[in-house]
Order: sequence, then C-alpha cells, then structure tokens
Amino acid sequence: MALALRCLRPLPSLLHRPVSRGLPQAARGCPALLLEGCRQCVQQMLLSRQLATKKAKGKGQSQAKVNISAALVEDIINLEETSEDMQAVIEALKEDFSRNLSIRTSPGALDHITVVTKDGKFPLNQLGQISQKSPQLMMVNMTSFPESTAAAAKAIRESGMNLNPEVDGTMIRVPIPKVTREHRESLAKLAKQSTNKSKEALRKVRSKSITQVKKFKNKVSEDTIWLLEKQIQQMADEAATEMDKLLAAKTKELLG
Repeated sequence: MALALRCLRPLPSLLHRPVSRGLPQAARGCPALLLEGCRQCVQQMLLSRQLATKKAKGKGQSQAKVNISAALVEDIINLEETSEDMQAVIEALKEDFSRNLSIRTSPGALDHITVVTKDGKFPLNQLGQISQKSPQLMMVNMTSFPESTAAAAKAIRESGMNLNPEVDGTMIRVPIPKVTREHRESLAKLAKQSTNKSKEALRKVRSKSITQVKKFKNKVSEDTIWLLEKQIQQMADEAATEMDKLLAAKTKELLG
C-alpha cells in the first residue's frame, strides 16, 4: 500500500501541467490518457504525433512541411481527391500548351476551337472537315453545316492563334502565317494567360477543400483544422510551382 501511494504522488503535478498546443483539445482531461483505454483519445494522440509541426516565428524562417496521412482524416476530407483535382488542373494546362500554343500550326491545332452557333457550342472538328493543303495553307470544309461557316471563321480568327481565315462559300481558307518574332511573343503572352486561368482554377479547388474542412471546426480540435488547412495550402503551392515551371519551359520554347 505504501509503495502504491509513493507511485501516485507525481500524478498531481502531471495533471496540472499545461497542455501542449500540439495535442487536440478533445483529449484534454480524459483519464484514459493515464491508462490504456479510450480508443478516441488514442486515435487523437496518434493523429497529433502524425501531424506534429511548429509554426514558424519571425520573418525569413522556413515553415515545417506538413505531411498528413489521408487515412487519418478521411472522415473530414478526402485529401487524395483534392490532390487529383489539383493534378487535373495541371494536366489541362499541359494539354492546352501542347494543343494550342505551338509555333508551327497544324490541322490538329484547329480541332478544338470552340464555335458558337445558334444550337450551342461545338468543337470545330465536329462541324467541318479540316485538312492541310500545303505547308502554308489549311482548309476547313463546312459543307455538312453550311449555316455555321461564318461562326467557324469568326472562332478561328478570335482563337488567339494569329490566323486570318478567308471564307469562300462553304470552304474556309486558313493561311498559315510565317513564324515571326511578333508571333512568338504573342504565343508567349497566351501561355501566360492560360497559366493564370489555371491558377484561378487551382485556387477554386483549394477554397472548396478548405471550406469542407471548416465544416468540422466544432467536431475536431483547432489544431487539426489548422494543420489540414496548412496541408491543403501546401498542396496548392506545390501545384502552382509546377505550373510556373511548365510556363517557363513553354516560354523558352516559344521565344527560342
């Protein structure tokens, strides 16, 4: 009995010790922290250890990188889905660069130009037959949809590809311009605009995910919410950095 009392003497000091910010609030005061039970507290302690990080203090100090296990927070948000959505934005930018921002114009570059008609919006290759007659000339045969010829010519002209189509009945002649410095610079500007649009789409993915996390602010600890927001922001920053690298490579390719 005396031995047991001696073992219990240190407990008051432990119980009155300030709780670390890194420990989720839900675990405070739970007697299971002193025992082996309470599955909820054990899970929160594991989560706290998994997510442990320190906020940077002062300017110029690098912040600790958060690496949250998606399985531990799957009831709050699907981080893998968020990552996939961000990657989809990057892939769309890559496709746009490859399809629409090439120095050499090819028939495939016209395929997905959007044509606005009275019946809706359609890719050019669904309305007309595109072919290349020579290195300096492409043709779009609008025989199947003659009423959309003018709309197709307008879409080509406003595509930002520096093309000046000429309508001849149901045929659209598309002269291919010479590769000038001005044309290269125009394409580089379009690449920058496309990147900015992609970053806006990326911000929407980030905001949607953070909104989802905040729905649980009354159900999980403040630290868990903060760490998840930091993780999502970190993912968005990494995606934006990848976009900047794609833009730099494309700009170098276009300007030579």
